[in-house]
Amino acid sequence: MTDISWTDLAAEISSCTLCWAHLPLGPRPVFAGSATARLLIISQAPGTRAHHSGIPFSDASGRRLRTWLGLDEATFYDAARVAIMPMGFCYPGKTAQGDKLPDAVCSRTWHQRMLQAMPNVALTLLIGGLAQRAYLPDFQNVTAAVAGWRDLLPSVAPLPHPSWHNNLWLRTNPWFESEMLPVLQRLISLSAIGRQTTRPRCPPRSARSCG
Repeated sequence: MTDISWTDLAAEISSCTLCWAHLPLGPRPVFAGSATARLLIISQAPGTRAHHSGIPFSDASGRRLRTWLGLDEATFYDAARVAIMPMGFCYPGKTAQGDKLPDAVCSRTWHQRMLQAMPNVALTLLIGGLAQRAYLPDFQNVTAAVAGWRDLLPSVAPLPHPSWHNNLWLRTNPWFESEMLPVLQRLISLSAIGRQTTRPRCPPRSARSCG
């Protein structure tokens, strides 16, 4: 598909009001992408800050995510290279238990069309359980999904959500930062964002680094 088709699709998504009756702040789809994007981030849904600014991951979670990926802000928000496709494009609100799950009609309506309009995606990051459940056939839980990263790279990488709510998870699973992230950062730098390269060599499970 061409850049024009992406432009038309993006305009169509931006004007979407499918879920307006269930959105506490009204519809404002927050996403990013282009026909040339090589890195795709699939997350849950924008928060209130992203809703008001129109910029995804424009908070502390976004800063942590960019650190995990080894990307500066300019590269992360370069839609020619990085696409962001949430499971729900608009802020869905909250419940007594926390963030409300987005309406499934959003991903059913737009995801396949977005994927077709981004034929150059080389690496897809699945952020959090909702995205992982949707795109990993054998999904059980976030820990098991992320622990299986070696079997999914170089085309897919599951990640925990970068929220501070997951600080305990990060302390309990130090291999994520010491083993997985160096491999992921190298893959993003050399292949997904930069030039093509061969699959990076991953350390055995007992190793602590990737050379």
